[in-house]
Amino acid sequence: MIHTFLDTTIEFNIIFKKRKSVGIYVDIYGQIEVHAPKGTPIDTIHQVLENHWDSIIQKSKEMKDRTAAPMEKVYDHGEVFLYLGTSYPIVISTNLDQNQDYVMLEKDKLHVYVKQHNDETVRQALKRFYYRQCKTLVEARIRIYQPEFKMKPRSIRIMDDSSNWGTCNSRLELTFNWKLAMAPIEAIDYVVVHEMCHMVHLNHDRSFWRLVGKLR
Repeated sequence: MIHTFLDTTIEFNIIFKKRKSVGIYVDIYGQIEVHAPKGTPIDTIHQVLENHWDSIIQKSKEMKDRTAAPMEKVYDHGEVFLYLGTSYPIVISTNLDQNQDYVMLEKDKLHVYVKQHNDETVRQALKRFYYRQCKTLVEARIRIYQPEFKMKPRSIRIMDDSSNWGTCNSRLELTFNWKLAMAPIEAIDYVVVHEMCHMVHLNHDRSFWRLVGKLR
């Protein structure tokens, strides 16, 4: 549905469920969801949106900007990187004798072990770390939600995509953005459920959002 207020138009989805009040949520994609008690008049939902208009617009923009334009990083000691929603400074160690560059989370720091210290080697080591962690995290969350679905994904891949957090195609192949490993676990869960629901409904119709609302 759409609603225009103060010269701004938004799109939003309504999910009716057993609850006592209307709640407004902005997901990791910047999309707006309204969770409302069954039987709530549409006019009431529009009024609730207008009552929270400024914060809805701001939050939606923040989420969209976060996915569209990641900050440039300096790949040196002390630079901060996100992992599961928490910021960690990196500590870089060099060792010409090690076989492979790698990253480990140790206490409150991301330790980067490389043969040679330059921006590209550190960047690639961090990227491999996020790829590996994202794969592990996504597969674990899918196992948790799998009992809610009759079909199973045929494959689960981690991708490098600047425009999507996840995708599902008609062959039930799921792909997820490696940057998800930077997000809090509740955001990872949302994307996992979102894409798993596409195994049932490939579009974003009302049935799709009802299923998402049921699980999240």
